[in-house]
Parts: sequence; C-alpha cells; structure tokens
Amino acid sequence: MSKVKLNVLGISYSQTQTGAYALVLAEEDGKRRIPIIVGGFEAQAIAIQLEGLKPPRPLTHDLFFNFARTFEIEIVEVTIHKLEEGVFHSKLTCNDGKKLIDIDTRTSDAIALALRFKCPIYTTSEIIDRAGIVLDFEQESGEYNEEENAPAKDVEIQSDVDEKNISSLNITDLNQLLQQAIKDEDYEKASMIRDEMKRRKQS
Repeated sequence: MSKVKLNVLGISYSQTQTGAYALVLAEEDGKRRIPIIVGGFEAQAIAIQLEGLKPPRPLTHDLFFNFARTFEIEIVEVTIHKLEEGVFHSKLTCNDGKKLIDIDTRTSDAIALALRFKCPIYTTSEIIDRAGIVLDFEQESGEYNEEENAPAKDVEIQSDVDEKNISSLNITDLNQLLQQAIKDEDYEKASMIRDEMKRRKQS
C-alpha cells in the first residue's frame, strides 16, 4: 500500500467540541485535507513549535526530544497507519544507529514530535481515501471550520481567559506582552499575540 506524505497546515479552535482543537494535515501532492481533533495540551505543543516560540522550561515533547537526542536516537518518520472507529492510530519509526524500531503513539503526540525532529509525516492511500476532504484552492483563505470543511492557514489558538484588546496596542507593547506570556507559560495568549503581530506585518 502506497504512502502519502502530509504537511501540517494549521490548528484552529474546534467548533463542535469545547476545549478541543482541529489539527489539519494537508496532502503534499494533492488537494485533500485530514482534520484531526486534538486536546488543548497537544494543540499547544504543536502550536508553539509551528510558531517558533521558546518556552522557559521544556514541555513534555521537548523533554522527549532532548532525551532521544542525548542517547542518539532519531525519529526517522511518523506514519498514521490506521483509522478505526474515527480514531487515527500512528507510529514513530526510530533509529538508534543500529536498527529501526516502530513505536505506537497517539497521532497528536506523533505530530508534535515530528515537528521537533523535522521528520516527514505519512499516511496510507487507504486512509487518505477514507478521511481526506477535497477542497478548492480558492477557498484556502480562511481558518479551518469543521462545519464548512475550510482549511486553517494560520495557527490560531484562542483563549477566553484574560483576553485583552490587543488590536489597540502598539507593536512595542505587543512584544512586551508576548514575552510576558511566554515567561508565564501562557502559550494560548502568546499565539494570539503572535497572530496579531503577523496580521500587522502583512497589512
């Protein structure tokens, strides 16, 4: 069965499940997308890596990365190999310099680690045929919406806790607020601030 390479397209707040997020994976050589619902912690681990944020202390996935690198273990690739009752099952293919070993993992953890190890993400042609959503490229200008099947172009993790009117702040204040959010390990707020800064650069 042929493998299909995937890229991480983005994350958006789930429209149907409170406290959950929609991770969208994109077929590299095609138009199909795979939306996967992940929890807040896993979404945070993925988002801060995509955003290039540096936490003051290593998160769990950073600890795994540092531990593996210390003992010269690399993750060669991540494969989403099974879809059963709506749940995606994945595995890590690891190399210790002597042999390849496959390790079962949750898909959200697999993606978070793939981003840190900068390794490719694959699925099977059967899974992309079953779970893939075909989209028109003209529609790829907005966030992913589970009801409309629209993709997420930017990482958007929103927080309903202590939201400030960041649109009224100048860029210096935004930078200070961003650094404080990172220091406080409030990565949801940090992502929201980073998105505002991106929007200003693009305008």
